[in-house]
Amino acid sequence: MQVTESPFGSLLKEWRGQRRMSQLDLGLAANVSARHISFLETGRARPSRTMVIQLTESLEVPRTARNQLLNAAGFSPAYRTRDLDDGEMSHVRAAVDWTLERHDPFPAFALDRHWYLVATNQSAGQLIGGLGLQVGDSLLEALTTSAALRATIDNWAEVARYVAVRLRTESAHLGGDPVLEEAADRLASEAGAPLERTGVLPAVISTRYRTNGVVLSFFSTIAQFGSAEDIALADLKIEFLFPTDNATRDMLLANQS
Repeated sequence: MQVTESPFGSLLKEWRGQRRMSQLDLGLAANVSARHISFLETGRARPSRTMVIQLTESLEVPRTARNQLLNAAGFSPAYRTRDLDDGEMSHVRAAVDWTLERHDPFPAFALDRHWYLVATNQSAGQLIGGLGLQVGDSLLEALTTSAALRATIDNWAEVARYVAVRLRTESAHLGGDPVLEEAADRLASEAGAPLERTGVLPAVISTRYRTNGVVLSFFSTIAQFGSAEDIALADLKIEFLFPTDNATRDMLLANQS
């Protein structure tokens, strides 16, 4: 008797391909046999709810896609999307605000999956406010369409190339995201060919903002919630900008006084 591939099996196989894992690799990671993985993909076996979650955890599948896999296997979703202003998220919102505030006078902001500004600290608000941006706006849209932002960034081509790489990395983790991919393509196209570099590369790639005749130079680091099971919270990123040079550091500290 011929067995047709199940909707769940098709999705599982697709994600296994995305993660470049063989059936044996996935079986070892999820503590099941490669034969059972094969049976799940072909539809010869049906997974339990626990097995679906176990497999998606081993594949590092994003929460939205985990719900899709659960639905394909005949189960209800396990993950919700809550707004940070919801009452049950008050402790999370407080943690975000506390983290942003403690980073002043250096800029910091929270971004969602598609780079919409969720929150900023005072320094970041001043930095992006000069470009006409505020909480609720899309930083991704500004990067791909705002002439003012491009004119403000001294090393625009270099920054555009690295942001394009970052967007593609984020998209790959999500199993492919058209919004991120389109923005990455636009930035890569506008940035042109990579600059030829000789010698030792710098430790970090800085972004140099020219504002009021002064250049502020920053590198960034990103924090995420490590135990988030909410869809929106799992996608939330807090980006911290740090001064690359003493001149930038001293200016920001002086403005705090």
